[in-house]
Amino acid sequence: MLFGRGKKSKAERLETAGTVEENDAAEATTPATGASGTKGDFRLGKGPWDIDEIEDRDGYVDLGALLIAPADGLQLRLEVEEATQRVVAVTMDLAGSSLQLQAFAAPRSEGLWDEIREQIGQSVASQGGETEEVSGTFGTELVAKLPAEATDGSRGFRAARFMGVDGPRWFLRGVLGGEAALDRDAAAGLEELFRRVVVVRGDNPMPPRELLQLRLPKDAAAQAPAQAPAEASDPAAQQGGPALHQPERGPEITQIG
Repeated sequence: MLFGRGKKSKAERLETAGTVEENDAAEATTPATGASGTKGDFRLGKGPWDIDEIEDRDGYVDLGALLIAPADGLQLRLEVEEATQRVVAVTMDLAGSSLQLQAFAAPRSEGLWDEIREQIGQSVASQGGETEEVSGTFGTELVAKLPAEATDGSRGFRAARFMGVDGPRWFLRGVLGGEAALDRDAAAGLEELFRRVVVVRGDNPMPPRELLQLRLPKDAAAQAPAQAPAEASDPAAQQGGPALHQPERGPEITQIG
């Protein structure tokens, strides 16, 4: 599995929470089901997981707030805020499609996904696009389509599929891009990796929607130079809100599995 890093300015960090691009995921081990979670929690038995629901961290790529199960052909990219070097998102690339992940603090007694879906719809509409709620592997999902212009000047759209999961005091959002945004078969590998993600919420008090801290894995200290900054985007994305602008891609530089 390859690992990469890209730097982001503060303005670009705000777009990262909802960006999608067309790029590559696959298999790993299923964690043991634990007793954590709330009554009626649909995650239990199928993931994504809370740290209290797995036996140990062995075999995962440790990114702080997220543990990622390695898989053949998987590339990981971390989006880094240029000014502070804070990691604000991780993107999983597999077979021409991508899955961007961010985890946020959430209230103990209620979830965020219903509210965030509404915000995504409003943001997409303001950009001249359209959204549709669909029933998916992880409950209600949102497919967004935004107008786009091809290199030959023809008009079309680019699509993203938003998945949201409310866990114990955390909210995990995944954004599928590329072929996986509209093709369920193409999305199967990335969906499987999404269900194997482990969220580490921590015990510190945090306001709802605050981004859980990500970090580089310990064995990936050597990093490549940053790419050129991209344009600024939607500030709502920092707190779980949407933005569908394409992120810069960092080089895959370190072999970790």
